[in-house]
Amino acid sequence: MQRLLVANRGEIALRIFRAARALGIETVAVVAADDRGSLHARTADATVEIASYLHPAEHVRAARESGADAVHPGYGFLAESAELAEAVLDAGLTWVGPPPAALRAGGDKLAAKRTAVGAGVPVLPTGTPEEIGFPLLVKAAAGGGGRGMRVVRAPSELPDAFIGAQAEARAAFGDATLYVERFLERVRHVEIQVMADAEGASVHFGERDCSLQRRHQKLLEEAPSTAVMPALRAAMGEAALGLVRHIGYRNAGTVEFVLEPASGRFYFIEMNTRIQVEHPVTEVLTGLDLVREQIRIADGEPLGYRQDAVRFDGHAMECRINAEDPETFAPSAGRVTAWVPPGGFNVRVDSHLMAPYAVPPFYDSLLAKIIVRGGDRAEAIDRMRRALRETVLEGVKTSIPFHLKVLDDPAFLEGRVSQVETVRRRA
Repeated sequence: MQRLLVANRGEIALRIFRAARALGIETVAVVAADDRGSLHARTADATVEIASYLHPAEHVRAARESGADAVHPGYGFLAESAELAEAVLDAGLTWVGPPPAALRAGGDKLAAKRTAVGAGVPVLPTGTPEEIGFPLLVKAAAGGGGRGMRVVRAPSELPDAFIGAQAEARAAFGDATLYVERFLERVRHVEIQVMADAEGASVHFGERDCSLQRRHQKLLEEAPSTAVMPALRAAMGEAALGLVRHIGYRNAGTVEFVLEPASGRFYFIEMNTRIQVEHPVTEVLTGLDLVREQIRIADGEPLGYRQDAVRFDGHAMECRINAEDPETFAPSAGRVTAWVPPGGFNVRVDSHLMAPYAVPPFYDSLLAKIIVRGGDRAEAIDRMRRALRETVLEGVKTSIPFHLKVLDDPAFLEGRVSQVETVRRRA
């Protein structure tokens, strides 16, 4: 691999550029017309303008024009598009991601659940509302991110839930297919990071607790989870790797579960066939560069280490700094007039911000990710508080005040993350 095109924008494009340069690989940025002034467009070795980040053919054209021999999709946009993966491979280029068949399997949640059952991984029961009972969850089969999802607590709520979920799923994914599964109260959202090479070797890098969300979108992630002890971590990790082996998976992925802390039972939700927004949490905890590992494996190198070589050191936490009102979570458009990121020991900031910077209304509201590591959870929380208070980000409203409230909330401090929704009501 000599020259890598990143089929994405923002902080993840910059993150991948850094990993590529560390391996001696040149970088290519793609940029839409309304994004020409962005930092990722300014920092690559070459930049090609495209009509849209959502057109697979445009990324392949840009790769050919720039002389790139590989494509990394990042996250979001077409990161889980089998169509893009096939177009890249058909052009004779290297795809930094899982095979198209794995992308298709992961993209349909119903199919993914059937696959998980075949791999012996526990799943939540699906069926008709009469079979499952209430409360239940109506979900879109074709997507994620909470779109096309409704909690239904009584039969009278079903018609409106189905109509709303179908409309949202059709608009977001072009597919209105829904299914119904059991809804569990007060569970944790725990995911296992996995990596696999072309020879079938695979490892997991432990869990990330992503329970703190708004509208099914993650806001704060941490590792290890306060609800996961070593024996449970091993069981969840082996379940994730069982699925990886069952489908012949390759490259980075995340297997997501809901966990009942009291019983220790966990159930498969879905598999994300890409690098995750929250991957830095695992990186600072393990000392491994996951994007570098992605590139190495795509370039034909073996994993080169076994499960017993993976180490976890301390406690890690990530806060997503979004351009949004911290009380209502409504988007906050505008112009960033000042940006001074925090620093110091064991503080990392992944961002595409600069000042001045006009926050585009067309893309994700994520402005920066602040990641910290502490010797234990208390130290990580203290370090994150300091980092958030030290951050200077002016011109738009951000989620920083919300994060600071969370870090002082007794439910969060005690590790009862599923109850932190009370923070929003007091914000």
